[in-house]
Amino acid sequence: MFSLESFRQEYETDTSDLAIKDRHFRFFVPKSLDKFLDPGDLFRNFPLWSKIWEASIILSDYLAGMPVDSEKRFLEIGCGMGVVGVVASAFGHRVTMTEYNPDALNFARANARANLTADDAGLEITELDWSKPRLEGLFDYIIGSEVIYKKKDYQPILKLFKTYLRPSGEIILAEGVRKTSMEFFRQMSELFDITAQKKILRSRGGEVRVILARMKYKTL
Repeated sequence: MFSLESFRQEYETDTSDLAIKDRHFRFFVPKSLDKFLDPGDLFRNFPLWSKIWEASIILSDYLAGMPVDSEKRFLEIGCGMGVVGVVASAFGHRVTMTEYNPDALNFARANARANLTADDAGLEITELDWSKPRLEGLFDYIIGSEVIYKKKDYQPILKLFKTYLRPSGEIILAEGVRKTSMEFFRQMSELFDITAQKKILRSRGGEVRVILARMKYKTL
């Protein structure tokens, strides 16, 4: 059984504050990446989940502004530490957060416990292997941020869309502007109508460009 006490015993953490609309959140983040790295190959299974990505902030803000319908189900793929799903749930959406990495899942569970109340009862957190998905039911929305990194994931992600998205449903993705994400959207445009916006987050360190894409099945 997961508990914040056992989480704190297992991981050394810092916290990162985030403000979305009128709400403030504080997320657990790893204090060091050493625990999650392979000393023999630092780039093998690098813990990309361990950062709050700009794309996750963009997607969180977008979902926080969407009208709430308690009958609508959201499936988040690659939830990482749980930023997007926690924010969406806090604003009233019914979310199933999924992730494959067990450490990321623990951080997601801890961040849900730390930021949500008993009234935010519409959140589920579960493991999902994109190559062997085992979920029940269909979803009105499939959401994700920074999940399009490798070409080998194009087809498993597309299969998830085809398996779990309602025919009338919508996919909402926030992705950094890079070759793999642009090529993914190009390929997906054969099956989906895509509405995309370029968002820019500015800070002292510079600016980050993010594509916020909404995708629906093409109609005949």
